[in-house]
Amino acid sequence: MVGILLVSHGAFGESLIHCASHVLGKRPLYLRQLGVTIHDDPEAILPVAVDLIRFLDQGQGVLVLTDIYGATPSNIASRILVPGRVEGIAGVNLPMLIRALTYRDSPLATVIEKALSGGVEGVTRMPLPVNA
Repeated sequence: MVGILLVSHGAFGESLIHCASHVLGKRPLYLRQLGVTIHDDPEAILPVAVDLIRFLDQGQGVLVLTDIYGATPSNIASRILVPGRVEGIAGVNLPMLIRALTYRDSPLATVIEKALSGGVEGVTRMPLPVNA
């Protein structure tokens, strides 16, 4: 099973986990979040992220999802990536997380592919009502 770590601004990661748990009917195993606030020192957060990766890696690797590429959470996440073992995606949304959780028994590369497609396909313009 691929572990999943959300590194994001404030409580965004915990909110996504809460929503995903609601959709799936339970809180998924080996899914954690690391919320970063304006008061946090990135150097102090880094060892916490490394410990979470150690916990989450059950032998299939870890997918790190972060909110905004180039912001402090993604900069922290980029420092813990290990090609083929700990991979990262920026721009996390709920469809991306659900897709990653759904396919996490697949190889890490497949989970990445499915998460990316879920994130992109989950962003769509809703059709207008017929009588509008």
